[in-house]
Amino acid sequence: MAKNKTTETQNSIVDFLTTITDEKKRKDFLAIINLIKEHTGLEPKMWGTSIVGFGSYYYKYESGHEGDAALLGIASRANSITLYLGFGFDNREELLSKFGKHKVSGGCVHIQKLEDADTSILIKMVKNSIEYKRKHYPG
Repeated sequence: MAKNKTTETQNSIVDFLTTITDEKKRKDFLAIINLIKEHTGLEPKMWGTSIVGFGSYYYKYESGHEGDAALLGIASRANSITLYLGFGFDNREELLSKFGKHKVSGGCVHIQKLEDADTSILIKMVKNSIEYKRKHYPG
């Protein structure tokens, strides 16, 4: 069985932030980290080299694939700030319809800048995503 590529590391978030060369994107990224931390009480940690994750959960699929993953994560990608929230949380489609300017691919939500998004909806999606994963992956 293949090992997970993205695991929690001891890498510095501050060092990672310096790799985001666009100042506006870096400020928005840090603001999202602070919002999530403030509203969940979870400490941000680096997962791999480019994802800031919050909390963790253990999963095991019917295929036998298993491992630990961040409850949720964010990454600065070339064309967006990517929020790793997952698929199955409560009211996902309703919340996304109220979220603001974004794109969705799989379990990811992509925004260009924080002012395009409703932060109160972001926090609801974050909390619902965490609640869903804790309920479905209690391990």
